[in-house]
Amino acid sequence: MSRTLAAQGLPAGALSVVILDPESGRVLVSELPDTPRSPASTIKTVTTFAALDMLGPTFTWHTRAAIRGSIQAGVLDGDLILQGGGDPYITLERWWSFAQSLRAKGLRSIRGDIVIDDTAFSLPPEDPGAFDGKPNRSYNVLPYALMVNFQSVEFNVDANADTRQVEITSTPAPFNLGIDNHVRFAPGRCGAANGRVDFKVASDAWDRVEFSGALSPGCAGRSFSRVLLKPATYAFGTFVQLWRELGGEFTGKLRVEPSPADARPYLSFDSLSLAEIIRLTNKFSSNLMARHLLLTVGSERFGAPATLEKGAAVIAEWGAQRGFDLQSLDIDNGSGLSRSTHITAMQMARILGAACRSRFAPEFMASLPLAGLDGTLRSRMKSSPAGAVRLKTGHIDGVSGVAGYVSSADGKVYVLVSLVNHPRADFGAAEPVHAALVAWMLENL
Repeated sequence: MSRTLAAQGLPAGALSVVILDPESGRVLVSELPDTPRSPASTIKTVTTFAALDMLGPTFTWHTRAAIRGSIQAGVLDGDLILQGGGDPYITLERWWSFAQSLRAKGLRSIRGDIVIDDTAFSLPPEDPGAFDGKPNRSYNVLPYALMVNFQSVEFNVDANADTRQVEITSTPAPFNLGIDNHVRFAPGRCGAANGRVDFKVASDAWDRVEFSGALSPGCAGRSFSRVLLKPATYAFGTFVQLWRELGGEFTGKLRVEPSPADARPYLSFDSLSLAEIIRLTNKFSSNLMARHLLLTVGSERFGAPATLEKGAAVIAEWGAQRGFDLQSLDIDNGSGLSRSTHITAMQMARILGAACRSRFAPEFMASLPLAGLDGTLRSRMKSSPAGAVRLKTGHIDGVSGVAGYVSSADGKVYVLVSLVNHPRADFGAAEPVHAALVAWMLENL
């Protein structure tokens, strides 16, 4: 391993690694195992296993609708209250199903306002661009009790040779999002002058975007995906869009406030199961979903509203009950998108060892990316035997890590945690180190 580190220009002190046998607890390999490291997204293994261990694989969140006023012949003469329950995965398709469920109950017209109750979470103000100055990127989206579709909009820009116009479509198409199209149709071949499309968010409320430049029909279409609007206005704008597409009527406005005391329950919409949620969280390294998980375990243990402090406290309590030494752990928001999160390789390895022996081991292990096959490992370690390497990856500036399981030829499972903290991690120097460890395990264990 020292040769691999040297070849990549990494000092020995940049790496912490632990390989252990989860059945016996015996440590087979260790280098700086007790040095606190920034783990990046490998910390999601701790967040997801803790949630699974405490809540169980069938746990679900509930998004509810309540009404204030009277309903006659499908007409609500009053307000519709949408109560967020912290569901981490309300995709556009599931949001459509929510709206369709309301229509299926006979509701067709809302004559009052739509009220969003977001009181399930209580979080301090946070700058979504604080981490890297890119507030409109999906990995920076902040938790919200009624988070819809990761607050994201995908734009496609195409030059239509028949109409001689540049057309912009968005998915979804919130009615309250303005799109200014200043892209010029450029006849002729695709080139530097007529193949550039610029995009910018043109308002502080993120409710207007501008496109400029020029595009030839000979150019491939351009696409942009950004976090837009604000969480409540996004949920409102997409709901109204879908509601009207389903034939529903609404002419009121948005209010964001707690549910009134006289609101009556009308509909409850269940999330995917926790087992499905942690699979999506780990396979695709969703920061938002991991953050929702940490908030959820806190509120389930200490009561609503969910807070970061409750989430951190319940992880500490769970660790003590489970016999983990988590004294130096700083889980912060639970996602790894953090400069303050720290854990040792040994702490993470012990937790992964316990996960491998737990009653929910199949659900947890199946959530990790498979080398060369799926998730964040789809294009890495392709020469590994199919199904033998299951690792959560992690990367932020100056940090690269892997954490999970490697199976030997006879099917025995071992834990691997490899964390590199060094500026050269930004240039891919850590990847050969992780790969060399995996190769050694496959050849020697």
